[in-house]
Amino acid sequence: MNKILLPKYIYFNEKFEQDYGIAVKENQIVAVAPANEVVSKFPDFIQKEYHDTVFVPGTVNTHNHSFQSLLRGIAIDQPFLKWRDNSLYKYSPKMRLEDIYNGALFAYAEMMKCGVTSVCDFFYLHNYGTESDEAVIQAAKDVGIRLVLARTMYDWDGAPTGYLETIDEAVNNTRQLALKYENNSMVTVIPAPHSLHGASPKMIQAGHKLALEMGTKFHMHVAEETFEVDATLEKHDKRTVEFLDELGVVDSSLVITHGVWLEDNEVKLLGDNHASLNYCPSSNMFLADGITNIPRMVNNDINISLGSDGACGNNRISVFEEMRMTALLQKAITRDALCVKCKQAFDMGTKNGGKQLDLNVGEIKEGQLADFVGIDLNNFSMNPLSDNLEQMLPNIVYSLQPDAISTVIIDGETTVEDGELVKVSEAAVLSKVKDTMEYFETIN
Repeated sequence: MNKILLPKYIYFNEKFEQDYGIAVKENQIVAVAPANEVVSKFPDFIQKEYHDTVFVPGTVNTHNHSFQSLLRGIAIDQPFLKWRDNSLYKYSPKMRLEDIYNGALFAYAEMMKCGVTSVCDFFYLHNYGTESDEAVIQAAKDVGIRLVLARTMYDWDGAPTGYLETIDEAVNNTRQLALKYENNSMVTVIPAPHSLHGASPKMIQAGHKLALEMGTKFHMHVAEETFEVDATLEKHDKRTVEFLDELGVVDSSLVITHGVWLEDNEVKLLGDNHASLNYCPSSNMFLADGITNIPRMVNNDINISLGSDGACGNNRISVFEEMRMTALLQKAITRDALCVKCKQAFDMGTKNGGKQLDLNVGEIKEGQLADFVGIDLNNFSMNPLSDNLEQMLPNIVYSLQPDAISTVIIDGETTVEDGELVKVSEAAVLSKVKDTMEYFETIN
């Protein structure tokens, strides 16, 4: 459907413009201009007003594990490896296909209500082969969220057997799914070697080769915990990024997640080769990983986007929350109030994320896909607001609460209206979560 959206304010060209309109043809923005100009240019488009609302680009969650939403609150306040064994490794291998779907439906529905319009799901439950992946993809379709499935390549024999594939299986299954969805604007499939401890060197090289073949990026966990750094030093006499470079995979297709324990030379190596970072500040805090040095990353021209990580290691899945955490945590550790400003944090959660996932999203401008978040200006968390709008962006980054999000539009379709999900009911989502929880109670 072709439409003109008429909110009170639009974030356009890094400013908040009043009485502007957005013309959307099918799923793409075809004009952003003063409302009278847009209406005059597209007289046949349906018009919809959004009173006392500001429209901003949809946020982009570049690192999540959807199934982990079902494990939130389990094995909390534990060291990383105990948390992993008592939550992920205990329950995920026994998840049925319907549990995988239920977890994804739950995760996507919750994050959408928090303003996420695109998500990268780093997914490694291969218990049912590509049926597992299809369950996640179906959940994304049912909620209406834009999905990048980072299909994880995992062959470490210390992991549950349901995670594991041979190199040939991982490559073939990932390629098969990617080809199936290559012309789908709502679903993209990319390779994701799990990490230096979860994937063998040959598996990592295979993931990199597949990314080059498909013209995509590949994602992997890098230097999240000190144990990975220590193990790499012990086995290969190199730090993590140094060893990845020796494998020949450090280039513009590499997107590392976390990057907490990196030395200056490793960050420079990433920057010189145009690699990128998925930053997950809340997860790093919750799991006591440490603090990634974001100013150092910025100084090396590394593109930084924001991820929530899984909801059992955060425990929230809002990118607006990660914007706030990014700025506050970096200010605290550096004691420099200017080290990450609110505009930088906002860009990390929007247009940087679009760039990270090779999606035409993250800004409101002609030619972009029509993904927006409408925020209620009458919500307490968006006030006070002076006529010069000085507080608008700071309020969005530092004080916004989820109940201020009144509208979400993805691919030109409304998926949240008046704060409520459109394509699926909350009651239906919670009923499915309850079904899985009852099943979990049977697992000793």
